[in-house]
Amino acid sequence: VYRRGGTQHTAQLTPVQDENGEYKAGVWVRDSGAGIGTMSFVDTLHGTFAGLGHSISDSDTGADLTLRSGEIVPVTIPGCIRGAAGSPGELRGDFSASAVGRVLANDTAGVYGSYSGPTIGQELPVANLQEVKVGDAELWATVQGVTAKPYKVKIEQVNMTGTDKNRNLLIKATDESLLEITGGIVQGMSGSPLVQDGKLVGAVTHVLVGTPAKGYGIFADTMLKMAETYNQ
Repeated sequence: VYRRGGTQHTAQLTPVQDENGEYKAGVWVRDSGAGIGTMSFVDTLHGTFAGLGHSISDSDTGADLTLRSGEIVPVTIPGCIRGAAGSPGELRGDFSASAVGRVLANDTAGVYGSYSGPTIGQELPVANLQEVKVGDAELWATVQGVTAKPYKVKIEQVNMTGTDKNRNLLIKATDESLLEITGGIVQGMSGSPLVQDGKLVGAVTHVLVGTPAKGYGIFADTMLKMAETYNQ
């Protein structure tokens, strides 16, 4: 049984032997995957989490992955590949063996699921869209070890009417220590919380490859509504 273009089909498949006598099905199956991203927030009231701010996509085809099941696990970050113009960097991490949650949905607005791990981070209210403004903010990210730290960024644009919810915020990293370590925003930082005036306003989604100090973000309010949808 397979799905194409949103429609489910059924076909009969007969494997054949190759020149080495091994049976091949003639189809390519992506049966598993793993990667590093950032959990944006945990809703302790409902036991849910939200992360990434964008969907998990296939590294070869670029298509969104249809997930049958998944887990989230803690990661220790020993270092990163520094980003540069035209060459996005990335966080490197070591996975823990103990899962702290289940993935229930891979959505264009992020990854959502149930959370069963320990209470972490600090409690913050989620800002309404009208409260998010151009100006100074903080990006919370883990670029070394297991502890997230705040780094200075500037929200340069706020777009509440854009059709691409993953790019409602344009941000620029201004923190000298972050720029020295990572060069700006790198792969693996997707989902990193954006905090302004003591409220959670968004999460990082993408880096501008040509300008690694800049990136896009999604409203936290959008992710919270999506988390509530998958909690029903």
